[in-house]
Amino acid sequence: MPLKIMPKKKHLSAGRVPLILFLCQMIGALDVPLDPKLLDDLVQPPTITQQSPKDYIVDPRENIVIQCEAKGKPPPSFSWTRNGTHFDIDKDPLVTMKPGSGTLIINIITEGKAETYEGVYQCTARNERGAAVSNNIVVRPSRSPLWTKERLEPITLRNGQSLVLPCRPPIGLPPAIIFWMDNSFQRLPQSERVSQGLNGDLYFSNVLPEDTREDYICYARFNHTQTIQQKQPISLKVISVDELNDTLAANLSDTEFYGAKPNKERPPTFLTPEGNESLKEELRGNVLSLECIAEGLPTPIIYWIKEDGTLPVNRTFYRNFKKTLQITQVTEADSGNYQCIAKNPLGAVHHTIAVTVKAAPYWIAAPQNLVLSPGENGTLICRANGNPKPRIAWLTNGVPIEIAPEDPSRKIDGDTIIFSNVQERLSAVYQCNASNEYGYLLANAFVNVLAEPPRILTSANMLYQVIANRPAFLDCAFFGSPLPAIEWFKGTRGSALHEDIYVLHDNGTLEIPVAQKDSTGTYTCVARNKLGMAKNEVHLEIKDPTRIIKQPEHAVVQRGSKVSFECKVKHDHTLIPTIVWLKDHGELPNEERFSVDKDHLVVTDVSDDDGGTYTCTANTTLDRVSASAVLRVVAPTPTPAPIYDVPNPPFDLELTNQLDKSVQLTWTPGDDNNSPITKFIIEYEDAMHEAGVWHHQAEVSGTQTTAQLKLSPYVNYSFRVMAENSIGRSVPSEASEQYLTKAAEPDQNPTAVEGLGTEPDNLVITWKPLNGFESNGPGLQYKVSWRQKDGDDEWTSVVVANVSKYIVSGTPTFVPYLIKVQALNDVGFAPEPAVVMGHSGEDLPMVAPGNVRVNVVNSTLAEVHWDPVPLKSVRGHLQGYRIYYWKVQSSSKRNRRHIEKKILTFQGSKTHGMLPGLQPYSHYFLNVRVVNGKGEGPASSDRGFHTPEGVPSAPSSLKIVNPTLDSLTLEWDPPSHPNGVLTEYTLKYQPINSTHELGPLVDLKIPANKTRWTLKNLNFSTRYKFYFYAQTSVGSGSQITEEAITTVDEGKMAMASRQVDIATQGWFIGLMCAVALLILILLIVCFVRRNKGGKYPVKEKEDAHADPEIQPMKEDDGTFGEYRSFESDAEDHKPLKKGSRTPSDRTVKKEDSDDSLVDYGEGVNGQFNEDGSFIGQYSGKKEKEPAEGNESSEAPSPVNAMNSFV
Repeated sequence: MPLKIMPKKKHLSAGRVPLILFLCQMIGALDVPLDPKLLDDLVQPPTITQQSPKDYIVDPRENIVIQCEAKGKPPPSFSWTRNGTHFDIDKDPLVTMKPGSGTLIINIITEGKAETYEGVYQCTARNERGAAVSNNIVVRPSRSPLWTKERLEPITLRNGQSLVLPCRPPIGLPPAIIFWMDNSFQRLPQSERVSQGLNGDLYFSNVLPEDTREDYICYARFNHTQTIQQKQPISLKVISVDELNDTLAANLSDTEFYGAKPNKERPPTFLTPEGNESLKEELRGNVLSLECIAEGLPTPIIYWIKEDGTLPVNRTFYRNFKKTLQITQVTEADSGNYQCIAKNPLGAVHHTIAVTVKAAPYWIAAPQNLVLSPGENGTLICRANGNPKPRIAWLTNGVPIEIAPEDPSRKIDGDTIIFSNVQERLSAVYQCNASNEYGYLLANAFVNVLAEPPRILTSANMLYQVIANRPAFLDCAFFGSPLPAIEWFKGTRGSALHEDIYVLHDNGTLEIPVAQKDSTGTYTCVARNKLGMAKNEVHLEIKDPTRIIKQPEHAVVQRGSKVSFECKVKHDHTLIPTIVWLKDHGELPNEERFSVDKDHLVVTDVSDDDGGTYTCTANTTLDRVSASAVLRVVAPTPTPAPIYDVPNPPFDLELTNQLDKSVQLTWTPGDDNNSPITKFIIEYEDAMHEAGVWHHQAEVSGTQTTAQLKLSPYVNYSFRVMAENSIGRSVPSEASEQYLTKAAEPDQNPTAVEGLGTEPDNLVITWKPLNGFESNGPGLQYKVSWRQKDGDDEWTSVVVANVSKYIVSGTPTFVPYLIKVQALNDVGFAPEPAVVMGHSGEDLPMVAPGNVRVNVVNSTLAEVHWDPVPLKSVRGHLQGYRIYYWKVQSSSKRNRRHIEKKILTFQGSKTHGMLPGLQPYSHYFLNVRVVNGKGEGPASSDRGFHTPEGVPSAPSSLKIVNPTLDSLTLEWDPPSHPNGVLTEYTLKYQPINSTHELGPLVDLKIPANKTRWTLKNLNFSTRYKFYFYAQTSVGSGSQITEEAITTVDEGKMAMASRQVDIATQGWFIGLMCAVALLILILLIVCFVRRNKGGKYPVKEKEDAHADPEIQPMKEDDGTFGEYRSFESDAEDHKPLKKGSRTPSDRTVKKEDSDDSLVDYGEGVNGQFNEDGSFIGQYSGKKEKEPAEGNESSEAPSPVNAMNSFV
């Protein structure tokens, strides 16, 4: 029977329908080959081949290009939706579609703004066979807003205090990259003590005097728009204890006592995150970043563990001096509790982060294209997973399948569509959408119903040439619908090919596993389905393999002589080989000394550099063979040079004077190879206990040929000898004859004897047993003896086999015992063993600690004292005392949540301890228990105590509603942790002008029972900044901030008109003239004094006391003005004079400050390095001018602004 590929027909019961469907899918899932000749006349539904990313952030300075490419037959047409509705590109002159494509090009360079075209876009590619849709493409322009101006007060701290410098960068799209530098654009050094957090803030575990500087500057780099924003510099001064004492001494009289104490060392506490526990959620496949930064003195060290498992080996990385733990390609298995531990010599603190890994949908089996013939069956399967489990929704031609036209041939079963008895008119493109709250997947798969007779795509009469005894593969690429069955025949008479000799692959390829000479011939591939038949002939030729019958031989030649290598090749007469010679796997040197003829390589006048490996390679179009030989070049010498080498091994080993514990070994030395033997090394083998393992026995001088060897009892010895000279050590000699020594009693006892109980009524005695060599004879056993240390009992003994443990039962609880273990064998006992002390097993303590007292230190700390328990009641090794404490919940909370008890353990015999981290204004209970090696004893009676009030947390929320012309209404939620009785709220607010400068601060007190407040008599169209916090009797809590703007006054233009009328009044004109005259006189006076030489006092005072907001740079600090937007007022567009440093109208002359930003780079052509260090211009791209106003918050490239300084 001829060899075929075709589905096998079987009669199956109804219970095996899923198998039928699976087979139908395997048969019907035929992809249309991308053969140009085939595609010319074969219809095919559209397929999306290229599209923009789902989250598409565009550069607002460049044209927007939204990609959508698709293939199909006939070529598909394209349409778009924007925000769910049809997007008519013909009505927008700025939008064009790329010819022959669905790609949109939105021209915003010449006019228009990128913000106008924000939205969700979706492309549809459609032809007569169906419609394919793209993902939802969310188009957003990148943003790099300016920093809000704020007045930063200088910070003064004492040496050793902790500090957090906030960055709080403006929110951009995509988010900015944060880094800290000084005003010389140099990275600030970071260490275990000083480091940048994930939020961009700069954390100091403790400050040192060398941290003092005036230019802590946070930078935000927006890579998408290639801009950098700069925060105002922060000034920090760290005062040492000596400086503080000097200051106190200067301000106090001699009779007053003064003196600052050094800052005390302190245990760690966490700067971030807050509290003992926190939550972290991450998506599958992302990088999980966990951060813990602690303060303390000395600087704490951070450690990480996973409480319920181990950290993944190849995916775990530590960043930022181990303060950040990163796990790449995170999966659901990485969920769990992660603990960071901060330690210094004074203590440790823990924080637990509960990590939950969620997952956006990901494919298990995406739907695949189906090509079916009329009347066939098939399935589309769409399987996805995620956390939570994604919902599967089907669409057909972009329309939800529930409202699509009815199709009797399809049936939807969850994630599967089953097709039966399909018809050609029912071709369509199906979309599967798998979505959950974290994302979605969209896949297009077409069902193309075709009735096509078989076609063979492999070229006719192809010739295959194969080397004998190698596999041959004959191609027969095919297509047809229904799927054709493939048969192969050999020869013109159509002899059949049998499966036991040939292999037929699913793609139609015929494999001959071992091709022989008789495999040569013509092979015919036949493809059949119910619509017709096609066939193709190919030809196979088998060639003889190429062989090297005369290989090059290794050679040793003298320098200056000639050498020849021969390489004779035999090959198939129809193949022409190419012979190539290589030296050390590279080309031969290009010198006349190297010549190659038909079968030989000849090297004349050989030099030392010619030594190496020479390879002859024979290549044909079908195979390749090679052979190598090594050339060694030696110096020509008239007489043989002496050979210096390691000695030859000794021989003729003989054992004499054989006694019980000694023997004499004699040997004959080998040749010393021109280097005198310095010593002999003797080794032995114990064939009875460690056969094949050789041990060092002794060493003797190189002049000796005998050695008296000490032996151990009951060992089957054999010996070998090695000789050593200045060159090295010889190989070992042949082994001597074996010699078995007589048995004797053991001469040593077991070591590491211990006695430790595992139960309250037992004693487990363990020891390290002797090895076979130490046993000294057969029948090795141990005599185990024990008795109570403080009793009058006699020794109790037992003899056990060669084991390492014995358990004594029925002992009293935790009693000291004397123990000894003695070795013995069939000959006798070892010497008397040493006595060691052990203890029987522990039991739980019986007595609870008494007289428990609590002293509340402050709102978060309490000190506990207790009386120790009697040592006899401990019934074990005292390990310490353990305090259980818990906060009392209200009855409603207790019903909802289990009371969480916290535990602190104090080692040893301590009778007091501190309870940190308590909740202010709360009621607690505690009890104390003693702990031994077995566990805890009974608890003391519960003792309650109250913590006093503390400061509250920040209000839970603050929002501004109902803005009017001159009023704003504030609404807030009380603090989540009041930590006491709220007494009032404090509201502070101040206006922010158009240049982001802050106005006067207004302070307002609000009753504690209010959650809403209206501010009246405010300025119209003005931005205000609000600072809001709650207070208890103890003090103020953390603040929350917000900003809001009053509405615009519609009468603004009328107001301006009235102002013009006032400006035309005579008294106003006179006043202005007087002011101008006064200014002119002052300028003349200043000019006259300046010409007289030197700086006038006003100038010196300005240099010494200039406003920090407008102070120009000086040579010693290198400060420069802030980056300014290109869209600022008209004055900002004026170029500054050469030597100017600030963009304000106060300038510094060149002679007052010689350096400029050009000094930090190579003119205007420098760049920022990848680490953010400034070396000149960051980007040469010029920003487009905005279409309207100067209200844009977009920031220019800082270097374009800086160019005005040079």
